[in-house]
Amino acid sequence: MRPQDADTDTAPSTASRPAVDAGVGVEQVEAALVEHYPRLVRIAYLVLPPTLGRNRRVLTAHALVQRSLPRGRGAVTGSPAVPRARPEGAADPGYVFVRDRVLRQALDAGLPLRRAARPRRAQFPPLLPHIWGLRVFPRSGGADELALDQRLSALSGPARAAYVLRGLEGLTDAQVRDVLAATGAADPGAALADADAVPGGRQAAALLGSPEFDPCSLQVRPTDLIRRRRHARAALVAVAALAVCGALLGRAGNGWGADVPAAPSYTRNAAAEAALEPGRLTQVAPGAWQQSTRRDFSVWPARGALVEDRGLLGRALAVWARPGGNIQVSATPGTPSGPPMGPPQLLFAGEVGKARVVLLYDGLRVVRYAEPRDGSAGAALDFARTDGADAVSAAALVAGRADGRVRYLTAPWVREVSVRDLLAPAARPRPLGRDADGLTAALSSPAQASACRAWHTLQIGEGGGARLLTDLGELTPARLTFGPPTAPKDATGPAARAVWAHSACSLSGVRSHGVRGVNAWEYARQKLPEANGTAAWLCTRAETWRGAGGRVMVQFHAPAVRPEAPGTVVARAEDSPSCGVREPRVLSGVLWKSQAGQWYVLAAGSGQFVSLTVSGEMAGEGAGPVLAVRAREGARAELNGRLTDGTRVRALR
Repeated sequence: MRPQDADTDTAPSTASRPAVDAGVGVEQVEAALVEHYPRLVRIAYLVLPPTLGRNRRVLTAHALVQRSLPRGRGAVTGSPAVPRARPEGAADPGYVFVRDRVLRQALDAGLPLRRAARPRRAQFPPLLPHIWGLRVFPRSGGADELALDQRLSALSGPARAAYVLRGLEGLTDAQVRDVLAATGAADPGAALADADAVPGGRQAAALLGSPEFDPCSLQVRPTDLIRRRRHARAALVAVAALAVCGALLGRAGNGWGADVPAAPSYTRNAAAEAALEPGRLTQVAPGAWQQSTRRDFSVWPARGALVEDRGLLGRALAVWARPGGNIQVSATPGTPSGPPMGPPQLLFAGEVGKARVVLLYDGLRVVRYAEPRDGSAGAALDFARTDGADAVSAAALVAGRADGRVRYLTAPWVREVSVRDLLAPAARPRPLGRDADGLTAALSSPAQASACRAWHTLQIGEGGGARLLTDLGELTPARLTFGPPTAPKDATGPAARAVWAHSACSLSGVRSHGVRGVNAWEYARQKLPEANGTAAWLCTRAETWRGAGGRVMVQFHAPAVRPEAPGTVVARAEDSPSCGVREPRVLSGVLWKSQAGQWYVLAAGSGQFVSLTVSGEMAGEGAGPVLAVRAREGARAELNGRLTDGTRVRALR
């Protein structure tokens, strides 16, 4: 039975193998791993032997998925220049490849260590990731989840894999046999027979997708404190002995002695001490943004009911300066996580849900400190780079995120806020409540959703018109635009909403990547051969705050039963100038099958291309930015285009 969370736009296909053994590049495998990371870790967690304990199962599941990326930059099974168009519901070769590697390692982890057999890497505890002083485990479920966990623990590793593939992935028995055989299971038939003893169906699919089996949403508890204290005392004695020996050795030579200057500790530096004083925090006047020539975080007033709570502000500054080992620290890529150089600016201090939150700004970064409101342990510190922010990119910050929902703190110049679902382009935006401090009510966060049934964005209204912002798992929401890279517009018009309905679920591939904005561009439309309708070619580009690391994705969207169905991803690239301001052009191709069963190589470029050429196992050339050439199934070809100035450009891969 197909699971509930698989019948979505972003869930990987239920087919076990692609119809054609098309090449899978390392970039495609990496994209599949990042996009479906929570799902892959859940599969590994369910298949791993329960005898490992929940803490080690969680860490091992993450380690197996992270080790599933192949080495090198070449293709995994040969890299065709023209990917094959997959019909709706067909397999993603990159996802199938990495899922099979995860399953193979999870099954290896359940094998007993024998003297005569060569040990395998998965049989040993993972070196990374590793957590000191805490035990992690998924959230507890109900009686049904507990009963299912007990039944799965009685099965063998291949039987658990069969049950998960059938219940969570929605594979048929024949497909399950193929996958188990490919991953090295000795008797796939027996594994399926054993899995039949555990009830399945829709209820099983829902249970497998529950928080009980989600190793990405965790609870933490301390380890054995008494034993840890004993070990700490022993380590302290050892460190003291080493320090004494080192001092004696240092005095004996002239390379290190008492007369060698050393930098003072952080708290003994005057500038550092000033940065730790809550009374020296910069607080902007409420109306300063109205007279200022700039609109960014530097003119945000200090807001919130706790802006005078010196204890809270002092803890936030101290943790920022020197976070302890029990503080959860995160930073967007390219963001330094060091202490402030001087007193930062206070943006907000107040209660958000079950946490006390402080938002600070130092000109380069926005920092969010959050501690539980009940006084328990578990504070968090998040960093986000925000240099070069403008009125739109500084229009909102994530103040809180919990239970799959997010709350924003909006800029003082934002006049109104509402919620718009990208997957429902014809629906009107829904009003969103906001308090006097600019803190919005909670709305569903697509960054935390396991399935793409909706993609709720924040629509803000300010002097320049309406804007769309989306949560991608970071402090700063990303701006969504539409149109050519040289003149993008905010994605609020009907045409923009129609295009983003096809591309919204692909945003999961750029979560937690330091993204500042994402632009979607329908760069070509192509009449398909044999009167099969008209296809659209979409290019999506995500730009980052740090400048580097931009990601480009090209989608081919053939006529489908569902107008908002996602297209086939035919090209992905990182750090490529294509589809951006530097190179506002793109060329890509796809191997496509008509309704009559004839295969074609389709190619489309943006308006700068005057001719396209296909070479390799077939040949074809045509004037204009689109081309269709007859081909055979699994054909390999090279695509090239010529610009108006005669420059030859290869297709994006």
